[in-house]
Amino acid sequence: MTAAGLSGLHQTAPTATRTPDVTVVVAVYNAMPYLTRCLDSLLTQSIGSDRMEIVAVDDGSTDSGARVLARYARRHPRVVRTVRQPNSGGPASPSNRALDLARGRYVFFLGADDYLGPDALRRLVGAADEQHADIVLGRVIGVNGRNVDQQVYEHDKRDISLFDSPLPWALANTKLFRRSLIETHRLRFPEDMPMLSDQPFTLDAALHAGRIHVLPDYDCYFAVRRLANTNITYRTRQATALRCVTRLMEFTATRIEPGPRRDAVHLRHFSWEVANLLRKDFLRLGRDAQHEIHEGVRTLADRYLTGAIRGRLDVAARLPVSVAQNRDLDTLTNLLRRWSEEPAPLVVGGPDKWRAAYAGLGEPGLALPDEWFDVTAELAAWVARLKVTSVRWRRADGQVALTLSARSTAPADAAARADSVRLGIARTTAGPTVVTPDADGFTAEVAIPLDAIVASSPELGSLRAVQATVVTAEGSGAAAVRLDGVPLPRRRWRRVGRRLALVRPVRTAGGTLAVAVSPLSLRRLMRRLRR
Repeated sequence: MTAAGLSGLHQTAPTATRTPDVTVVVAVYNAMPYLTRCLDSLLTQSIGSDRMEIVAVDDGSTDSGARVLARYARRHPRVVRTVRQPNSGGPASPSNRALDLARGRYVFFLGADDYLGPDALRRLVGAADEQHADIVLGRVIGVNGRNVDQQVYEHDKRDISLFDSPLPWALANTKLFRRSLIETHRLRFPEDMPMLSDQPFTLDAALHAGRIHVLPDYDCYFAVRRLANTNITYRTRQATALRCVTRLMEFTATRIEPGPRRDAVHLRHFSWEVANLLRKDFLRLGRDAQHEIHEGVRTLADRYLTGAIRGRLDVAARLPVSVAQNRDLDTLTNLLRRWSEEPAPLVVGGPDKWRAAYAGLGEPGLALPDEWFDVTAELAAWVARLKVTSVRWRRADGQVALTLSARSTAPADAAARADSVRLGIARTTAGPTVVTPDADGFTAEVAIPLDAIVASSPELGSLRAVQATVVTAEGSGAAAVRLDGVPLPRRRWRRVGRRLALVRPVRTAGGTLAVAVSPLSLRRLMRRLRR
């Protein structure tokens, strides 16, 4: 749809004829209160308001988002342009409307829940110009426990392609795109996909791009997990998810010939999108819905699951997808229930082959192949599954630090494969991890300074996972540390400029340890002190 074709929708118009360096596209649907932080992060960008424009399309929000957008457009008429349209059911339509209005040399897509680092756009546009890049990836950081794959930012090359890097694991549209690339190839989001519509767009752009560049050294984008899980992605039903996953994989197959290149992209799809169809939500479905998902996964596996992909899947994806493809629905539901209810399996075997002792391993009545349980390539991640034995505040080297102690849960012979262990919070600078081996495995302990936790937090109001990273001869792996029945220490606070930060260890809904960093007003602090 062209800008003229938008005449039936409510929109604000630009007040000047200029060509901005970058158009930031924001698709909005019931994004309050996150929307205000999103827009504020744009209006304070170091690139300057004269070099950017914001095109925000409200997809029929029922909260106060429309009023907020109107207020920002009134206050910043040279920068903020808004459109309001009837709800379309997904981000594809509002994103396409914004593209029809975009005038920048580059386009950047920002989720209405999310926000940018203050120097993000200047760095991204600068890199695109200097490197003559059609696509630039800035590092994306997860907030409130949102999982963001970091492989592409830690890759050893900055100029990458779809097939020589971990880019298939980073197909979200949260990147800078040259607008001439988009318009030359008429790239748009498929509006029949209420979820996952950004992946076909990004895939097409990557296939057409002359150069794709990565900026790993600055936290450009903060992807926020809504604690209430109310946005459309979290609420999508399984049948809709199956339809969109099928559409996505069919799209990939039309763009890439069979072989290692297609496998590189479909490996990601089977690892995440297909495997997610068989997670805990599957067991909550009625029998007819389970049958539909089962048949859908079986069909996708029959079409696209090559032997090379199956061998590279981690066991948590390989097992359910393989059972769905090769066994009946009763067997699938029985095993999924047992896997969800029984304790985390031990790793058995060695020294050259290791298997996860999930239910079904070696059961004669099931006859599941042993290779479906193989975890040799991912042994480090299994050894990294530590369990907290103590967490407390104490003084270390003259400063307050969070001291963590955790034990290996892997069998001793597997734990002995660890060449190094690091216990910490994301990229927070911590003291060295002290590892004490024993007959049953090892214990790891680390002291993380309180000031370092606060200084490295992307914002006040974040939830940061505590992870263990292990290196073995087979490779490296990481896992969140578990917290079961261990008392947590009281919260601590620190001054951050004119604000106060409250830091407290917490147990997540998934049973792992995290650290919450929250804002604390002076009034609230005084009230606490008086009590």
